[in-house]
Amino acid sequence: MVEKTGRPGYLQIADDLRTQIRTGSLAPGAALPSTAQLCQRYDVSASVVKAAISVLRTEGLIVGQQGKGVFVREDAAASVEAPAGTSSEVMEQLAQMRSTLATLGERIADLEKAVFQGPKRSR
Repeated sequence: MVEKTGRPGYLQIADDLRTQIRTGSLAPGAALPSTAQLCQRYDVSASVVKAAISVLRTEGLIVGQQGKGVFVREDAAASVEAPAGTSSEVMEQLAQMRSTLATLGERIADLEKAVFQGPKRSR
């Protein structure tokens, strides 16, 4: 479960999954739990889980396979630290920006639905 520490939930989830990869609980080649399972485990929305997955993908720890799932990279142990020349602070800021953009996209879609519904036609 995500704690109310002031640290964004998606980063808490990314930290937990990264630790599981580092300790071998999620072995190289292993599938991550589904988005629905992670939502239930951490008691968060799908957008929060997707942002956490995006962080780990950016760090090179996981790879997605269309229609199959998300898997721990075979060489993930070597990639547990931030990529060479990239500070973890920059990676965190990038992840925060991606999350913010995803949230804004959802909000814009909701606004467009509300604005462009059009009047109901009487028959």
